[in-house]
Amino acid sequence: MDLLDELRGIVGDGGVLTGDDLATRAGDWLGLSTCQAKAVIRPRSTAELSAVMQLCHAARQPVIGTGGLTGLVHGTDAAGHELQISFERMRSVISVDPVGRTMLVEAGAPLQAVHEAAAAHGLLYPVDLGARGSCTIGGNISTNAGGNTVVRYGMTRDNVLGLEAVLANGTVICALNTLLKNNAAYDLKQLFIGSEGTLGLVTRAVLKLHPLPASEGTAIVALDSFDALLRFFAHCGRRLGGLLSSFEVMWQDHYELIGVNSGRHNPPLPAGHAFYAIVEATGTDPDRDAALFAEVLGEALEQDLASDAVIAASKAQRAAIWGIREDIEGLFLAVLPGCTFDVSLPIAAMDQYVKALTAAARTEWGADTRVVVFGHLGDGNLHILVAPRPWSEDLRRRVEALVYEPLRALNGSISAEHGIGLEKRDWLDVSRTPAEIALMRTLKAALDPLGLLNPRKVLA
Repeated sequence: MDLLDELRGIVGDGGVLTGDDLATRAGDWLGLSTCQAKAVIRPRSTAELSAVMQLCHAARQPVIGTGGLTGLVHGTDAAGHELQISFERMRSVISVDPVGRTMLVEAGAPLQAVHEAAAAHGLLYPVDLGARGSCTIGGNISTNAGGNTVVRYGMTRDNVLGLEAVLANGTVICALNTLLKNNAAYDLKQLFIGSEGTLGLVTRAVLKLHPLPASEGTAIVALDSFDALLRFFAHCGRRLGGLLSSFEVMWQDHYELIGVNSGRHNPPLPAGHAFYAIVEATGTDPDRDAALFAEVLGEALEQDLASDAVIAASKAQRAAIWGIREDIEGLFLAVLPGCTFDVSLPIAAMDQYVKALTAAARTEWGADTRVVVFGHLGDGNLHILVAPRPWSEDLRRRVEALVYEPLRALNGSISAEHGIGLEKRDWLDVSRTPAEIALMRTLKAALDPLGLLNPRKVLA
């Protein structure tokens, strides 16, 4: 019997998509490509996925796990002989424990649905990113997604208590721990968080929840030097303490391109400043917290740390401020074709790094080369777009070298939160030692000796 027919026997006819059903199926979140897999397999449960993987293992059939396709490193690309495993029929928020502050979800649950389910119980799942309506919990776990609140709550890794995963041979690893403290030997969930589906496919997860904040203060602040920006960040950290939940920064080119000149937004602050910071603080006392937030911003203006500021007076104004920062689609339409990057480096080194990169790119390809920078400055993460004109794919390797090579001396990372996928695989040695990479290969060989899970990704 044909493998696909055997798989239909497990997941049903609607669980195997081929032919015309693939022709219009997106291969990326912008819909610029279509799915190139041999077929898409859509299990409805862990048991079905286990059975699917047993058959694929016996047939030596490679598989690619997929979430919401919002990754930017080609981590879910599939070749014509590979199968994609989609979790779109495993989208449930199974349960919420409001006392233990945990939530059990299936891998295909959208991040936004998780937020809403937590809020219904007066709780918060704090991992948040612009793709919240499309990205899935399984995808977030596989890439250890970061987002806008890492400065307070940490990465996805810090907010997962337990998980369940299916190995390449169909073995189910059920480590659905709900305890905050559990030191019973190895913490096996960490093998799968951030491994991009190369060691196992996550099917369910226990998420750690927090009390839903009662107050929320959001402001956009204009600053005229990087030194002022650093001092303003320190000022916010010192005065707001644990209330500080986001500190995002847009370099001037980014803010003016998207917020002022794109026609897609009403700019809350005028153009002309070197940096624009979005600061957010959340707490438990609305009146006290609002007064402190306004006081902190007033002090920054009085001390000449900031040149201008607007505090959101409504949810609509908050959404408008964040809308500029999160308009990735508009940014891509304005800047691409080119290269996108997601790097980490010490905050104090960012200014010189960006200036040197911009100078090098414009020296090499001309003054009209776009270098657009923004990101989660509070946790050391920058997003960078470099677009020489005219663009050619032949330029990609050289652009990557300009961005990545300086990170070696800074002990920086080529991937802050997007993962490695195919796009960054050949640069892994910038951020990982030979001994680390060798250990990664040992883990891969132990858990997936046939190399069936997301082949070609992460490790060459």
